[in-house]
Amino acid sequence: MPGSPEQSPSPEQHGSPERSRRFGSRVPLWLRALIPAVLIVVWLGAAAIGGPYFGKVDEVSSNDQTSFLPASADATRVQELQAGFSESDAIPAIVLAVRAGGLDDGDRAFLQSAASGLATTEGVAGDVSPVIESDDGEAAQVFVPLDASGEVDAIVGDIREQLGDGAPAGLEVYVTGPAGFTADLVGAFAGIDGILLLVALAAVFVILIVVYRSPLLPVLVLVTSLFALCASILTVWWLAKAGIVLLNGQVQGILFILVIGAATDYSLLYVSRYREALRDNLRRWSASWDALRRSAEPILASGGTVIVGLLCLLFSDLNSNKALGPVAAVGIVFSLLAALTLLPALLLACGRVSFWPLLPRYGSAHPVLVGDTARGLWPRLGRGIARRPRTIWVVCTLALVALSFGVTQLRADGVAQSELVLAASEARDGQAALGEHFPGGSGSPALVVAPDDELQDVADAALANDGVSSVAVVSADSPSGSAPVTGDGLQAQGPPGTPAGQPTVVDGRVLLQVTLADAPDSAAAESVVTQLRDSFAALPEGDQILVGGATATAVDSNAAAIHDRNTIIPIVLVVILLILMLLLRAVLAPVLLVLSVVLSFGAALGVSALVFDTVFDFPGADPSVPLFGFVFLVALGIDYNIFLMTRVREESLRYGTRPGILRGLAATGGVITSAGLVLAATFAALGVIPILFLAQIAFIVAFGVLLDTLVVRSLLVPALAYDLGRRVWWPSRLARTDGGHAGAHASPAPVDDEHHGAHAASGRLTDPGPAGAHASSPSEH
Repeated sequence: MPGSPEQSPSPEQHGSPERSRRFGSRVPLWLRALIPAVLIVVWLGAAAIGGPYFGKVDEVSSNDQTSFLPASADATRVQELQAGFSESDAIPAIVLAVRAGGLDDGDRAFLQSAASGLATTEGVAGDVSPVIESDDGEAAQVFVPLDASGEVDAIVGDIREQLGDGAPAGLEVYVTGPAGFTADLVGAFAGIDGILLLVALAAVFVILIVVYRSPLLPVLVLVTSLFALCASILTVWWLAKAGIVLLNGQVQGILFILVIGAATDYSLLYVSRYREALRDNLRRWSASWDALRRSAEPILASGGTVIVGLLCLLFSDLNSNKALGPVAAVGIVFSLLAALTLLPALLLACGRVSFWPLLPRYGSAHPVLVGDTARGLWPRLGRGIARRPRTIWVVCTLALVALSFGVTQLRADGVAQSELVLAASEARDGQAALGEHFPGGSGSPALVVAPDDELQDVADAALANDGVSSVAVVSADSPSGSAPVTGDGLQAQGPPGTPAGQPTVVDGRVLLQVTLADAPDSAAAESVVTQLRDSFAALPEGDQILVGGATATAVDSNAAAIHDRNTIIPIVLVVILLILMLLLRAVLAPVLLVLSVVLSFGAALGVSALVFDTVFDFPGADPSVPLFGFVFLVALGIDYNIFLMTRVREESLRYGTRPGILRGLAATGGVITSAGLVLAATFAALGVIPILFLAQIAFIVAFGVLLDTLVVRSLLVPALAYDLGRRVWWPSRLARTDGGHAGAHASPAPVDDEHHGAHAASGRLTDPGPAGAHASSPSEH
């Protein structure tokens, strides 16, 4: 009971170490050496093969937003039909030149020469437009079609370098438009393999050094994480190569962080059990088997829950959301495999030396978990919870609810493409300058596919909208490739007497280019696209009129993301609740755990919304940000609650529910808190990538994990469970009998004994044992 000291049973008081020793003695010496050697060699092979694929991920990645839309989206269908109206797959770049006070003759001569030179530049896929001067005479633009199947970022880089070298002094030259934004986005992701890994590994290494105060053990854990990442990258690369999954820079970055964080977390749990098993077993083999036997179930249960939660993303409409599910699940699978095979093999090879200079010595005493004599943070916290459980969980709940009100400040309805890159962006600056001198939609029009007999009606409906600047139709026999359409019909381009070009008709359809007055990535432009769709739907053949282009792609992406958010979140909750019911063999406890994690997510999102708005001054958030934050926080938050409550249930079977809660908290507090710090640090590392979406995910998940680890799992859940007592296990048998009254003291053997594993998890991870404890045997196997 809490009021009296309870020494954890010694090895002689329970059967688990004895069973491990008997098992170890039955395994031949040659097999004990062969098993870890084979495991290490297999993982070395996986790392050697998978390592080079770090630099090849870009080969199977795509940051084209259209490719992640569902096939049924209008923008996707327009993109497919657009190919029939052009011989090349081109993405437009806009060369913009601006001089305050007006362009001079030297500027015009430079632009004419540049336009001629660009026509022969490698990667330019079609005719370069003539120089188009603005009405105010201060700017001019040139449309340059680039080969979309090539390295757009490299082509844009060459053009920028070419123009920057010869531009007259005082003339501001930008390369913007869809190609410019693509180049800047690719540039923001450049080098994430090295920088992201370096920051994440450095953060994890520092935390592990502080926790273990050992130079070797952190290296073994990080090697385990890196090898898991190599195997994950290799598998995902081939899945993407086969077209089974889609990759983009965001999914790639999240995969790196998730594998490093998850593999380290699972490794921490195994290390804590192995350290304590070394106290109870003289031989390394017996200690390894004992640690693996007692750690595999909670690690597999928590990892399996995360995998199932991630796979719920397969129900998404948006392919970028759908892609993250299996990709991240692959990462968790290899994290589990590495933590349960490679790390045990490495620690078996190193033995007690892994923990040098604070060696866990055979026969050293185990710490007291509960009672007035129990020392350490977690026993003291448990005594505080036992004194005022209801006060603690009520205060925590009210505080989390208060923080959740910040969600009302979250603007997660999409952001402009120009705001995605947080670093310097020439395309963003060029787009802003373009809007000051030309229609904002120049170079990136809305694309409308319509029946050819509806051409004039569609044009009239578009021109009736104040947000539309002009309308043209694709025309193969027009010098510019398109013919203007006004209320008077098709118009000619060129010298007087030039006949109007005829529309290009493909399968009875024409392709109209609707130039918008506002920037294509602005909220105003998206509103115009929505209005146009409504106007076209009222026409006789409205169901055959499709609106695509960059702006429509953004509209469709946001709509799909909102649908996914509203669909996936309930699915994840139901699935995780069912898993918890199976694991804990109860109903009430799983419901309370899920509610606690949802409350934690609400508080994390509320605080994040306030920080985004008042500290970072972010322009808003993508609709997928809350969804990704929810999936990671709920899955990982439940992860830690599984570690806690499975241990609590085991202790409850032996000592009763309330003593079991205090013992479980003391036994798992240190290791789970360390795991939470590691995961928060790795997700925070995503912030080094200057992409708005990833910066927001980094903050939400890092803050949410810390909140869940330090408040929900350490205070709210134990206090609430303690207040409810054995009722928390309703309707299981444990709710009626309570294990402490079933003779558990007399016969603890049937329950997996974990008392001697409490030392590492009780907040005293580096205690080497009492002076004069037995030394490690130099002859141990």
